[in-house]
Amino acid sequence: MSGAPLVDYDFAILRVVPRVHLSAFANIGVVMHARTAEYLALRAVSDPSALARIAPGLDLDLLARYLESCAAICAGDAAAGEVALAPPSERFHWLTAPRSDVLQSSPVHEGVCADPAKELDLLFDAYVGAP
Repeated sequence: MSGAPLVDYDFAILRVVPRVHLSAFANIGVVMHARTAEYLALRAVSDPSALARIAPGLDLDLLARYLESCAAICAGDAAAGEVALAPPSERFHWLTAPRSDVLQSSPVHEGVCADPAKELDLLFDAYVGAP
């Protein structure tokens, strides 16, 4: 059997929680980490009108800043602070740590794939879809 070698990965769904006290949420992104492939990436809804439909009444500027911060940390952008300078596995665990805020993550799930970038797109389509 030929083909690309399979890679183990972990992923979590990013959720917007407009009213934290009610625990209702909508999926808005996916963060994925494949340690052996040295892959860490995040894909999230970024269109302001889509975010407004997903989370009506929410402070969209705040949500956009949260998402930009998460993307910068994921990318290892030094401007995002010290956590962005940590190794990819630590950044992934920081991004997926439980928190009570407007932006939360699901529990971490596992998978196996041949192409992490393509798998991230598939996960995004499956769990977030077109907003």
